[in-house]
Amino acid sequence: MAREFTSVGVVGLGTMGAGIVEVFARHGIDVVAVEISDVALDRGRAILTSSTERAVARGKLTEADRDTLLARVTFAVGLDALHSVDLVIEAVPEYLDLKRRIFAELDRVCKPEAILATNTSSLSVTEISVATSRPDQVVGIHFFNPAPVMKLVEVVRTVVTSAEVVADVEALCGRLGKVDVTISDRAGFIANALLFGYLNHAVGMFECRYAAREDIDAAMKLGCGLPMGPLALLDLIGLDTAYEILDTMYRRGGRDRRHTPVPLLKQMVTAGLLGRKTGRGFYTYEGPGSSKVVPDEQTPTATELAPVDVATTRIGVVGSSTTATGIVEAFAGAGYEVVSVSTGGLSAPGRDGGTGRVTWAAMLDQLADVDLVVEATAEEPNARKALFASLDEICKPGAVLATATAALPVIDLAMATRRSAAVVGLHFPGPAPATPLVEIVRTIRTSAETVATAQAVTASLGRTGVVCADRSGFIVNALLFPYLNDAVRMLEAGYSTVNDIDHAMKLGCGYPVGPFELLDMVGLDVALAVQRGLYLELREPGLAPTPLLEHLVTAGYLGRRSGRGFRDHTHR
Repeated sequence: MAREFTSVGVVGLGTMGAGIVEVFARHGIDVVAVEISDVALDRGRAILTSSTERAVARGKLTEADRDTLLARVTFAVGLDALHSVDLVIEAVPEYLDLKRRIFAELDRVCKPEAILATNTSSLSVTEISVATSRPDQVVGIHFFNPAPVMKLVEVVRTVVTSAEVVADVEALCGRLGKVDVTISDRAGFIANALLFGYLNHAVGMFECRYAAREDIDAAMKLGCGLPMGPLALLDLIGLDTAYEILDTMYRRGGRDRRHTPVPLLKQMVTAGLLGRKTGRGFYTYEGPGSSKVVPDEQTPTATELAPVDVATTRIGVVGSSTTATGIVEAFAGAGYEVVSVSTGGLSAPGRDGGTGRVTWAAMLDQLADVDLVVEATAEEPNARKALFASLDEICKPGAVLATATAALPVIDLAMATRRSAAVVGLHFPGPAPATPLVEIVRTIRTSAETVATAQAVTASLGRTGVVCADRSGFIVNALLFPYLNDAVRMLEAGYSTVNDIDHAMKLGCGYPVGPFELLDMVGLDVALAVQRGLYLELREPGLAPTPLLEHLVTAGYLGRRSGRGFRDHTHR
């Protein structure tokens, strides 16, 4: 039978620690909240008071319940106040020496049967535990920010943590209304190990001017349904915190270059640009601690776009794929006259919302007078190059040639024409009629006028256009699929299960679906093809497709399409 925790201690009352105090007090458990000084204690008390006042204002907590909650908390300076608690959770900054000193002192102060826990998000629980004489009673209890809201708790056991301690902590998580995933002591655990490789990759994109910060963030919010873009999320987390987590994971996690902090990150930390808490990070905020973004010198000046006359602009779409049909629907639905040419020379009537704006054609010659052509075929690269060469001959001077490719370099198609400056990528992630995002891909030959035309057309469709350079994966796929590959690698190593990894990313990071749910939806073969493309272009070892993914595709495990994927096979 699990032990009954009647009192707990929390060491460190920053945003995270104060949130943990609130979680326990909300669920009827007395809390001793400890800080290093009266000033820090008052700051922690103010964080807790402010959080509970907001909960009352939003109708999440009654005034009586707030008063009862606050009455359960005893504030104290110094660790000696923790002498009689059943459990202590340490939530101080991520410095190993600091945590080890605190645990050595807790070992002296706390009663022999007390469990000592750390809320570390990246440091070794084992290295912290050996500072005590009771390493079998030391465990990681990693809450996510904001602790009162986020449902996930990572329970981290070391090689010597007793089974009884783990069971007691798991039962406590249930009492607190949390979903726990129990894992062994590895750098980054589940959520941070997957999240921070993705965040670091996004910083690298911004550092090399591959895309603007606003476009990177918009791409991941609109293209993947994430609650925040990666750069805005780093500002929220704190760039100093992110740097320490990445550096720790790199040193402790096998020196994977995906976790090597991008130089820009270190430079920003050195310059004091730490994100929201200092008022400036990747974005500039109204003041320290504010979430309101204000313009700064990095904010791009709005491009003057020539208005698109939908009534006179004619669009051509080439292809018989589902993507091509969706693009036809999107343009016709926006009021454009569309000429749709099916590859293979056959007429392929489709839907146009009953508007009668679509002409279904069999020959490329019927594209002679269009202003913009979008190629959305499934042809192999040489056939697509030949197609662009033909379009160059047929289309009138000044017409823009675009490709909806998600994999082929746009420059390969541009150089098959004599109008490379007028060739651009228009990638619709997801179903074209519904997706709110279009990735506008500029090659080193694409003219500014062509990019501006693509932006104007995208805006006329009611979509958000994000501009990026011509590199494998563009923005969305280049950031998304390595994260998915990392999740497969974690499963392949036997570190966790499909369900727990999916839970961790949904409940700990607010992702709409877990990585394995998404892989089954997208198709394991599609994921493998994208990952191979990223690896072949960048030759980064961390981007190599995992053997497990390759083996599953070879065996016919393609996800929902085949009826067999990660959620229904023996490798769970």
